Amino acid sequence: MDLCRAIDNQEIVPWFQPIVDLRTGLLSGFEVLARWHHPQRGMVLPAEFIPLAERTALIGPLTDLLLAQAFEAAAAFPKHLTLSVNISPLQLRDRLLPEKMQRGVERGGFSFQKLIVEITESALVPNLDLAASIAKELKALGAQLALDDFGTGYSCLRHLQTLPFDKIKIDASFVQSMMSQRESRKIVAAVVGLGLSLGLQTVGEGIEEKEHADLLFSLGCDLGQGWLYGKPMPATGLEAILAKDVQALKQKSEVSVIADVALNLEAMPAQRLAQLQAIYDGAPVGLAFLDRNLRYVSVNERIATMKNIPVQNHIGRGVAEVVPDAFPQVEPALRRALAGESISAIEFRIPNSSQAGGYSTLLSSYQPIRDAADEIVGISVAMMDITERKRIEQALADTDDHLRQALEQHPALLWTSDAEGMITDVGPQWMMLTGIAKEEALGDRWITGLHPDDAARATQVWQESVFTGQPYDIEYRFIRDGSWRWMRARAMARRGASGEIIQWYGTLEVIGDRRTEEALQGLPHKAILTDVEAGIR
Repeated sequence: MDLCRAIDNQEIVPWFQPIVDLRTGLLSGFEVLARWHHPQRGMVLPAEFIPLAERTALIGPLTDLLLAQAFEAAAAFPKHLTLSVNISPLQLRDRLLPEKMQRGVERGGFSFQKLIVEITESALVPNLDLAASIAKELKALGAQLALDDFGTGYSCLRHLQTLPFDKIKIDASFVQSMMSQRESRKIVAAVVGLGLSLGLQTVGEGIEEKEHADLLFSLGCDLGQGWLYGKPMPATGLEAILAKDVQALKQKSEVSVIADVALNLEAMPAQRLAQLQAIYDGAPVGLAFLDRNLRYVSVNERIATMKNIPVQNHIGRGVAEVVPDAFPQVEPALRRALAGESISAIEFRIPNSSQAGGYSTLLSSYQPIRDAADEIVGISVAMMDITERKRIEQALADTDDHLRQALEQHPALLWTSDAEGMITDVGPQWMMLTGIAKEEALGDRWITGLHPDDAARATQVWQESVFTGQPYDIEYRFIRDGSWRWMRARAMARRGASGEIIQWYGTLEVIGDRRTEEALQGLPHKAILTDVEAGIR
């Protein structure tokens, strides 16, 4: 009797709870919730009176009352905002439901295209064929369909296959426990993934903390609903929240718009998977993913080629099984990555079957992979084959050893420099000829031993040779035991396989006697004496 009177007196009114876009925080629409202002008992929630309405066949008049008021309040909504209404399981057995709802929409001046009809899974169990027929009629009128409280009732994938749903609503019980329960987190991730695969939007209910919203967003959930965004409110509160949303929309930065576009780019999972697979396979380095048990979950073709082991021989097998020779070398680094540390530049060797008794040297890095709740779920592996680089390094080292021996044994080969012209080594004869210790000659310090009149010219010619790669050949005076001695310095560039200069090697010889003889033969007496004196000095 109270319920009949409440319907007649319009004591039961619609309240509205915001639904937001998780990417932007902007309004997407509202869900209509019933509230009964009882004269004696005060506020009565739907959980108490909806079952009564269903048992007493009052659910139809009650729904008509609520929708009429809700449509009237939402008639002036901006075009992008939707209105979600719940349909009782009993109503989904009424073949006239689409017609009744159409009349209500028309009377309220609302648009069927902005209406979302929420259906619980329990409503689909008794007669799925009838429910599908009614749902398709509502869809034909322009309404969207949402499967409410997915995962809490008689969850059946056939429902998603049979009925033309547009949205899946994730029950609040999973959302509110997913930060503390791994199982809830995995269920939410699975539902979001299912929605993405089927092209359905997902809506997370019961969002009370920012952490809930952040995790849902990171998992790919589209929309959110809960106290974080606003508690249910009467129609009188709509104006303020709509004005606030309009202002937020005006202030939304271009950066946010760009971010939205990036997040929605190729939103269909199959297309994204194809793109990621192409990047994965085309990467210039070997890539792999290991689970927490150090088993290969995926590898690209390049890493398989490096090891000369087919891709299929990796999947599902442990590192120790696939590359037993390498595992002892890399296991400590892998364990550290599982503990949360980023590891780079780990070298290891594996047998190379293409060369008798040969080995390949690989350089790898390991990055811990975390899920949305910051739990480590595996390791990302990046790998390069540096066998040829190591061979070249060894060849250079052998050459340097050979050159060092030559410096020590050959009377003319006295010094070497790097590609930039900095002296890197001198032979023992250097000190005998110049009187300058090795440490004092390295880099560009050798210039300090030159005659002031010759230093600038010798430096300029050397820099030109370093720049052009042309041989270096110059005569200058060098001090020795307080006297200046004429010397001749020569150098040739040593080039790498691609023609780049990698080193210089040079000689130094005393030419003071020859310079004096030339002076005596070709200069006037006074000039000869001056030159001789200069040479002596």
